[in-house]
Amino acid sequence: MSIDVETSTMIDRPVDAVAPYSADPTNAPSWYAKIESVEWKTDPPVEVGSLVEFVAHFLGRRLQYTYEIVEFVPSERLVMRTAQGPFPMETTYTWSPRGERTLMTLRNRGAPSGFAALVRPVMSIAIRRANNKDLAALKALLEAC
Repeated sequence: MSIDVETSTMIDRPVDAVAPYSADPTNAPSWYAKIESVEWKTDPPVEVGSLVEFVAHFLGRRLQYTYEIVEFVPSERLVMRTAQGPFPMETTYTWSPRGERTLMTLRNRGAPSGFAALVRPVMSIAIRRANNKDLAALKALLEAC
């Protein structure tokens, strides 16, 4: 059974301020509470084929995984998939302009196995809760600028 969690927030900043900041993996630790560090495995900036390693803590476990950027349309959509890590995961960011505001949507889809499969029901709830907190942190950060 798979996980598919989608969360959104309205940010009171134009898309040309929200999308570049949130699409840059280097900024992830500033708004993702669970991400401890980010290391580029290819040279920045973000483009299709870029590889970025993340170290995070989730559900009491240390996770190290590498995302590959598989789709990138600046200020519209970013899709990244784990190239290696604890279980296959796809994360999608979309940015939709709403006048001078931006609707940002964060979607996580994956097929947990092993330990992750055992806690799948709890994992979906935990991902949704974490995503809501992370988007709230991003909103507060960008609206303070």
